[in-house]
Amino acid sequence: MNRYPRNMIGYGATPPDAAWPGGAKVAVQFVLNYEEGGENNILHGDAGSEAFLSDIAGAAPWPGQRHWNMESIYDYGARAGFWRLHRMFTAAGIPVTIYGVATALARSPEQVAAMKSAGWEIASHGLKWVEHKDMPEPDERAAIAEAVRLHTEVVGERPRGWYTGRCSENTVRLVAEEGGFDYVSDTYDDDLPHWMEFGDRDQLIIPYTLEANDMRFATAPGYITGEQFYQYLKDAFDLLYTEGEAGAPKMMSIGLHCRLIGRPGKAAGLKRFLDYISGFSDVWCPRRIDIAEHWAATHPHQRRDRPSKMARDEFVAAYGGIFEHSPWIAERAFDLELGPAHDRAAGLHNALCRMFRSASEDERLGVLRAHPDLAGKLAAAKRLTAESTSEQASAGLDALTDAERARFGELNAAYVEKHGFPFIIAVRDHDKASILQAFVQRIENDRATEFDEACRQVERIAEFRLMDLLP
Repeated sequence: MNRYPRNMIGYGATPPDAAWPGGAKVAVQFVLNYEEGGENNILHGDAGSEAFLSDIAGAAPWPGQRHWNMESIYDYGARAGFWRLHRMFTAAGIPVTIYGVATALARSPEQVAAMKSAGWEIASHGLKWVEHKDMPEPDERAAIAEAVRLHTEVVGERPRGWYTGRCSENTVRLVAEEGGFDYVSDTYDDDLPHWMEFGDRDQLIIPYTLEANDMRFATAPGYITGEQFYQYLKDAFDLLYTEGEAGAPKMMSIGLHCRLIGRPGKAAGLKRFLDYISGFSDVWCPRRIDIAEHWAATHPHQRRDRPSKMARDEFVAAYGGIFEHSPWIAERAFDLELGPAHDRAAGLHNALCRMFRSASEDERLGVLRAHPDLAGKLAAAKRLTAESTSEQASAGLDALTDAERARFGELNAAYVEKHGFPFIIAVRDHDKASILQAFVQRIENDRATEFDEACRQVERIAEFRLMDLLP
């Protein structure tokens, strides 16, 4: 099957009501990445030094050497930055989620004790804070297992959340297959949690952020001052809060690093933001595990048949009747590049319509001629398809007076005589009176105009039928 794996529709135009506790307008969630002691370093068995996310401009790895200055910047995060942030958040009464690199946690027992005493969640940030993109799948699977083992040994309980950051295309699937995580955060694709299916596993995804993130102090373009960071966070919060007031509450993730935001000038911007949101009574500041538990209870995953996952016979059996008596349209649509976007009514409608529109004129004429006359002999004999029966009944065409039935018969005969195919109209858009009015008007059209209009109506009928079957 030609299938496109990326999900670019998500919740679409109608996201669910997050229903945050206490009717909160927005959930503001702080993540503190603890990577100090887990970064690339020959002391850790790596090929060279770290070069990512520091205040050293233009840093590059030093193969086979320790980079003393780079190490000292990471050391600052553990020695000073962490404690500044610990004081700041505990004073504000806001719990955070730690993304803890397992080897870093093992080298920082006092910080781990402080995290636990504050009631912070300690999620897994992998075994080592290194690049995973070229890691063979068996090696990455083994690294995930070892991260869980070491984390459990150091912290005293296994992690329930996971974020790699420097991940591979396999990471999310491998973490889901591990089977013990309430959520995975290696995506940046939404303002709300969502579910993904991996085999029999329903995995909750809580998206993370790279923009409301202090990493931009170490990247270009990025923040230069704490005030810039504060202003960006404030702007994001204000917009999300407004959306929440309008009935669409969202989640705001904020990413922090001990060695970056822990510096005084940067920390001042964070402090201003904490002070700002403290002025709102209807804001929820949870840990990520709190979000996971809330979402699983409030929006549990519900599996359903998905067109892009079906075998050909199953697909054609389910959707071969969407265009009246024309299963060839579904057969051709099955061979398109279907994906998650086509698992909803609008997406599958587009795929089927593409095949209808690209068909020859004779093929499309065959589809038009497959439609029954409105309130005609087939309806009287109860030989319509179930879909057509329901559609005609919705407009009252199953309960005509003798005079109305005769009028429809006259119009049907005249229309077919002139155009060569039955009069077609999406009756769910009309009532009996407006159908008769359209009949009288359209019968006067030339054949080319009416052929185009009939094709549009066929597509509209198909849309209604799919809306009965899919979200």
